[in-house]
Amino acid sequence: MGRLWVCLMTGVGVGWAGDWPEFRGPGGQGISSATRLPIRWSATENVAWKTSIPGEGWSSPVLKDGRIHLTTAVPTAGGGLELRVLGLDAATGRILWDTVVFSLPVAGPSIHSKNGQASPTPVIDGDRIYVHFGHHGTACLDRDGKVLWRQTSLGYTPVHGNGGSPALVDGLLVFSIDGAEKPRVVALDARDGKVRWETARETPARKKFSFSTPLAITVDGRREVISPGSGGVIAYAPEDGRELWRVLYGEGYSVIPRPILAQGKLFVSSGYDRPVLYAIRTGGNGDVTGSHVAWTLTKGAPNTPSMVVVKDLLYCVSDGGIASAVEVETGKVVWNERLGGDFSASIVYGDGRLYFMNETGTCFVVKPGREFEVIAKNELGERSLASAAADDGALFIRTAGHLWRIGK
Repeated sequence: MGRLWVCLMTGVGVGWAGDWPEFRGPGGQGISSATRLPIRWSATENVAWKTSIPGEGWSSPVLKDGRIHLTTAVPTAGGGLELRVLGLDAATGRILWDTVVFSLPVAGPSIHSKNGQASPTPVIDGDRIYVHFGHHGTACLDRDGKVLWRQTSLGYTPVHGNGGSPALVDGLLVFSIDGAEKPRVVALDARDGKVRWETARETPARKKFSFSTPLAITVDGRREVISPGSGGVIAYAPEDGRELWRVLYGEGYSVIPRPILAQGKLFVSSGYDRPVLYAIRTGGNGDVTGSHVAWTLTKGAPNTPSMVVVKDLLYCVSDGGIASAVEVETGKVVWNERLGGDFSASIVYGDGRLYFMNETGTCFVVKPGREFEVIAKNELGERSLASAAADDGALFIRTAGHLWRIGK
């Protein structure tokens, strides 16, 4: 019943508790059907295990069948970089394998202080793990860490490094290439990594770079890949990449939050410098900027953290720590409160609670509803920009040097 309720609430399918196979979990909505999620913890209390992770990276952990996977970038003695994928035992935290996917002779151009060379989150499907390192390349591994294919033909000039994660859609691995110039959306054949299609992204925005993760939806039997970028959000046909509809939002750039779908509306944020949260009715064709925007929100709109919808309310948090509850139907702000600290991680909902993680590793556990109520404030004391993964009885949280299993 829990899984059915989540499916009905979000309008997308999700997996059972125990699976967190992609960025923002099953369905990409930040919602878990897991139970017994922890409420209170610290760096020494209610911690099942804490494992040191080599190198640096802000990819979020993904979970399937008792295995956790994440990526990292490890400097080499000669000034280069190894881009690696790790497989860990979810019960013990033991690193089962550590595979070098790409070896770079030099570390590459400078990147944003809140980014890294291993920021995109992997995708798990069956016995395959798909990893993406932006302009460095994309790869597929099996459950034992063996590389099945590599794709390195899609080089481009990044701005501030890599960011957006891929989405697995109908046998295709879809991601955006929104770098310094010639932005586009690409689909690889998940079987062998070959390029199936590339579609140029043309909008009026002067700054081309963005970092969002696509979301696949079905509307009246039609499959759509929703991909926000600089200047607008565009829906593409997954089979051939043709554009289906678009909503433009001016000079919005460096778009990061993943779209979410609820009650016939898509929710996207327009990026820097003045983020605007858009509620867009589904079912459009062509340019629907003037016809399908149901409402907008400016105060408290996020630049970075993705949002979540629970029942009739949308929850978001600005990068500066202002959390909001907003009516899905009308856009009316129900409450708007400061949590404290800066935020990059996306919101997770599970077991009747909202989890907001700030950049210092402090997690605010908030009760959803029309009255603002913080249930707990938990501090790990280590920088954290990655989004958490949920399982029955546990949260998996990545910090600057470790992966933690919270809850026993």
